[in-house]
Amino acid sequence: MTFYCRRPRGACILAGAESTRAKRVTMDVLRAVIARLSVDIHHVIEAAGIVVLGLVVYSYARRWFDSKRHVAPLLRAMALGLIFGILTIALMISRIEVGQGTYVDARALPIALITLVEGGGAGLVAALVASAYRASLGGAGALAGVVGLLAIAGAAALALVWARRSGGVRSRHGFVLGAAVYIITFGSFLMLGVRGVELFSRDWLPLLIVSVIGIGGFTRLFVDVVNAQAAEAARRDAAELRAVTLLARAAAHEINNALMVVSGGLAILARRLPAQSEDAQWAERAREGANKVKDIVTRMNTITQIEEVPGRGLLAPMLDIRRSSGAP
Repeated sequence: MTFYCRRPRGACILAGAESTRAKRVTMDVLRAVIARLSVDIHHVIEAAGIVVLGLVVYSYARRWFDSKRHVAPLLRAMALGLIFGILTIALMISRIEVGQGTYVDARALPIALITLVEGGGAGLVAALVASAYRASLGGAGALAGVVGLLAIAGAAALALVWARRSGGVRSRHGFVLGAAVYIITFGSFLMLGVRGVELFSRDWLPLLIVSVIGIGGFTRLFVDVVNAQAAEAARRDAAELRAVTLLARAAAHEINNALMVVSGGLAILARRLPAQSEDAQWAERAREGANKVKDIVTRMNTITQIEEVPGRGLLAPMLDIRRSSGAP
C-alpha cells in the first residue's frame, strides 16, 4: 500500500491502519446484512412481476376510463380498487423467503400505490378486499393484519392530500409513505404482543426494504404512467381544439360573407317600407335574426375550449358555441 502524504512515515502507516480497520468494519456490516437477507431471488422476481402486472393493467384501465367520460367516478374507484385488492391477495400468497422458513410479503404495495394515483376510494376498496381475504384465513394475527391493511390505506390517503397540496405526487411522497407503512407494520406486530416483537426483530430489515424502497421505487413508475397519459390527453385535446377552431373560423367567414349581403338588403328594404306597416315589422324581425347570427359568427371566431351539448333522442351531441367561446 502506497501513501501520498508529507507527514512522517509513522503517521502515514497509522493512517493506513485506521483506513484498513474502517474498511474491515464496513465489510463486516455488509456481510451481516447479506447474512440476514438470505432472500430467494425467485420469490423477489415473482413479487415484482405481480406489481409490474398491476402497473400494466392500471395503464390500460386508466386509458379506457379516461376515454369513457360518462363512467361514474365511484364505479371507476370500485373497479380499480377490486383489481388492486386481488393483486394484494396475490402478493400475500406469493411470499418472499428471507431466511430458513422465514417469509415476508409485499401486501402494502398495491394498496399504497393505487391510493396515490387514484385516490382514497380505490385504496379503501383494495384494502377491504384484502382484509376480507386476511380475515377468512383466521389465526392470531387476523385482527392485526386487517387493521394494518386499513391503516395503510388511510396513510396513503393522507400522503395523497399532502402530495396534492405540494403540486402532485412525486417519488419523495412514495418514500415518506413507505416509512409510514413501515411504522404501521411495526404497530401491527406490536398487537401480537411478545411474539410479534420477536417476529419483527427477526424480519425488520426485509420489511424495511419492502416498505420504503418498494413503495418509493414503484411510485415513480406509476406516476410516470399517469404523467405520460396526461400529456397524451393534453396533446389530443390540443389537436382537437385546433381542428374545431379552424373549422369554426372557416364557417364563420363564409357565413359572414352571406350575412353582409342579407343585412345590407334588409337595411335598404327597411328604408323603402312604410313605417309601422306589417312588412316593416317583418323586416325588423329579420334584421334582429341577422344580428343574432352575427353574434354567433363572432363567438365562432373566439372559441378557446371545447364544450358539448349532450345529445337528446335522435339529436347527436354538438358543440356548445356559447360556452366554448367563454360566454356566460
